[in-house]
Amino acid sequence: MILVFGRTGQVACELARLAPEARFLGRDEADLTDPAACARAIREAQPSAVINAAAWTAVDRAEDEEAGATVVNGEAPGAMARACAELGIPFVQISTDYVFDGSGDRPWRPGDPVGPLGAYGRSKLAGEEATRAAGGTHAILRTSWVFSAHGANFVKTMLRLGAARDRLTVVMDQVGGPTPAADIASACLAIAGALGSKPGLSGTYHLSGAPDVSWAGFAREIFRQAGLSCEVQDIPSADYPQRAHRPANSRLDCSDLSRFGLARPDWRQGLARVLSDLQEISE
Repeated sequence: MILVFGRTGQVACELARLAPEARFLGRDEADLTDPAACARAIREAQPSAVINAAAWTAVDRAEDEEAGATVVNGEAPGAMARACAELGIPFVQISTDYVFDGSGDRPWRPGDPVGPLGAYGRSKLAGEEATRAAGGTHAILRTSWVFSAHGANFVKTMLRLGAARDRLTVVMDQVGGPTPAADIASACLAIAGALGSKPGLSGTYHLSGAPDVSWAGFAREIFRQAGLSCEVQDIPSADYPQRAHRPANSRLDCSDLSRFGLARPDWRQGLARVLSDLQEISE
């Protein structure tokens, strides 16, 4: 039995669709503000593997509440990883492109130097470091620009605004790979399964959708597939100030995924599936 931390988040919802036999822990059963309780839940469940699909994702709020974000994104995964190491089972931790400083224009490799620009990135980096320090079988899966039919994300925001307006201004100087939550969930399951028999595959990996695109380009494809006539006007990040700095370069080198027989998904196909899911939900 696979134990999943998270129940209502984007990746957790897709894991539930792909692996309904897994056990999912919401905040009522395992609150990530209590790392010891998370470790205890693992020891009590005695699972075959653990996937942490829960996190503090409020990037801007983390700037004002870094201590809280670090408990959820740093200390809790560390406690989970140590419990998994004690039991000798694989642990999969989802991380982010925000651990990098966003400089340059080449895709970031898993072994590149990190340099978070803000509190959210620092909190996720703390979770990575704690996971590695636990010394058990693990995979850290960094991803970017997650979207699905669930929760709050860029696709759903664009659909809402695009249906109400004739024109939107969208940032054009941040580039990365939009990633369907369904593909992240599928990769987590494949990696957890492989680590069970091949612990030597432990390490840090990248998963993002292809091809890389700007937020403005992403918005245009959303409107094209959704049949919305909303015009997208490119603007620089400086014209859209936010509390937390976002990386300009979120490109990720995902070539190491081939060790698990995985490759970058085409986010445009994933977008078509999400739009279909949203249509079914609305009917």
